[in-house]
Amino acid sequence: MANFKEFLQLVWSAIKGKEQDYTSLGIKRSIVLLAIPMILEMLMESLFAIVDIFFVGKLGANALATVGLTESVLMIIYAVGMGISIAATAMVSRRVGEKNYLEAGSITFQLIVTGVGLALLLGGVATFFAEESLALMGAAPEVISTGLRYTQIIFAGNIVIILLFLINGAFRGAGQPHLAMRALWLSNGINILLDPLLIFGLGSLEGLGLAGAAWATTIGRSMGVVYQCYHLLNGKHLLQIARQNLVLRFSMVIRILKLSSGGIGQYLIDSASWIFLTRLVAEFGSNALAGYTIAFRVIVFTILPAWGLSSAAATLVGQNLGARKVKRAELAVWLTARYNMIFMATITLLFFLFGRGLTDFFSDDAEVILIATEALQIITLGYIFFGLGMVMVQAFNGAGDTRTPALINIGVLLLLEIPLAYVLSIYLGLAATGVFIVIAFCHSLHALVSWWFFRNGTWKKVSV
Repeated sequence: MANFKEFLQLVWSAIKGKEQDYTSLGIKRSIVLLAIPMILEMLMESLFAIVDIFFVGKLGANALATVGLTESVLMIIYAVGMGISIAATAMVSRRVGEKNYLEAGSITFQLIVTGVGLALLLGGVATFFAEESLALMGAAPEVISTGLRYTQIIFAGNIVIILLFLINGAFRGAGQPHLAMRALWLSNGINILLDPLLIFGLGSLEGLGLAGAAWATTIGRSMGVVYQCYHLLNGKHLLQIARQNLVLRFSMVIRILKLSSGGIGQYLIDSASWIFLTRLVAEFGSNALAGYTIAFRVIVFTILPAWGLSSAAATLVGQNLGARKVKRAELAVWLTARYNMIFMATITLLFFLFGRGLTDFFSDDAEVILIATEALQIITLGYIFFGLGMVMVQAFNGAGDTRTPALINIGVLLLLEIPLAYVLSIYLGLAATGVFIVIAFCHSLHALVSWWFFRNGTWKKVSV
């Protein structure tokens, strides 16, 4: 009982947030203090994904299909945000481990400038070609008619998505996951409150339909970025942007782009794979696509917290390498991997027992529910391996070795998963079921390959 009470106190300390020296604190304690806010941060992101699809689902299968197709293309923008976020965590954590806090602030400023520039470029192109993007993804004319405005708003607002990602990456690298958690809770809390109001209206206020969901997301995430900037500029935290940091250093921008390129490559390849799989599922009709979209959202609900736990490994690796404590960094990775695999094994059991009830919540269409349930039960067969793979990838990225995970993605997700999905679903006639089988197999293989490369230890020699 005393140990449980101690654990609860530790959890509460993690939520309250206190800046610690994670290069000297006990490793298990460090994992809990870092992981709890990161898990809660991702849980809120997961909750928003579920709530958003619940309200959108009330607008019909075409609206659901629009969200699924838009998010598949949006993954390219997410890839840029996540790539820069990886650079932020790696570079800031290394400087914090070295106790060079002034340089950590300068790096954060350069990251923001780089992120804004890329977001403006991507947002302009994506918004202009929004209709063509939906058509290319296989959207039927009625789906484009229903969802074009939604897609344009989401693409135009991508700057807040990228900023939210990259600044939270800097906070996590600095060992301030409580600030990242609060920023996401604020932004997604506003999203959840605005969703029904803007989609369906209230009283005399007329709802905006599917476009209302896009506005809710954009407004909510904008408020999260405002919160982040306040804490970067108020001078009260270890990581801060002071007046002397406000100097654009092109050499630093080049370093950021170079490090980010591996991270962007990872997520672009991952995104390309998901886009292809979504396009493949679209071949089997709107019901198959709607079921796949629902299953994907439910899967995200569990994978995002697992990514949150995995992120603790990235911070601990970066800071401990900065402090030249290599063995400590490696031990932190193995402990985090063990915890993550236990979590994912538990989720697998829950999906097998209650998968039908979860998908039932999002749709009244029997065929959509059947497809979504099948997707959940097949894909989660690989969940234990997914838990291992997430930690391995985060460990590489925290060390600044973004190239290795990118190469693994090319081999497993690009050269194997895409052709294999086509063969099983089209050539062998398994339809959407073939896609679900390939996802489970390839992501499990990805985890095992990542584990093998991590054991080789080349990540220990990367300089950032």
